[in-house]
Amino acid sequence: MPRERGEAIVATNRKARYDYHIDDVYEAGLVLTGTEVKSLRAGRASLVDGYAAIENGEAWLENVHIPEFTEGSWTNHSTRRKRKLLLNRMEINKLTGKVKETGYTLVPLKLYFKDGRAKVEIALARGKKEYDKRQTLKEKQDKREADRAMATKGKEW
Repeated sequence: MPRERGEAIVATNRKARYDYHIDDVYEAGLVLTGTEVKSLRAGRASLVDGYAAIENGEAWLENVHIPEFTEGSWTNHSTRRKRKLLLNRMEINKLTGKVKETGYTLVPLKLYFKDGRAKVEIALARGKKEYDKRQTLKEKQDKREADRAMATKGKEW
């Protein structure tokens, strides 16, 4: 059987880019059980409430919802358990220093399979204020209106 190639996205956290200023993005591997992998391959996961934390020199992904595998038996996993992230020691040290600064947090952006291996994209992020969110929304609406105006301009007689 040939090995898998490419990238298959399982879940994205679109709300994270709205709620946070993204500074750095890291790709990390995940330590998963068999039923978690099967559930992810079925395309079922939610990153909405998830976050990453560093404890005792190890990175952990917490509060990410991977539902139980429907055909699983007593070996099924807990849906919101802590999952270990696989990062380099230098990356963990850099993230530890940044997270200790005020206002920084680690947020998962995307959960996907890359060449058959489960990966998560985590971001070093700062929370946005309410006026920043309004500004982001206004820029998005302005861009949409400009694109719409450009599209209709070419269709005039």
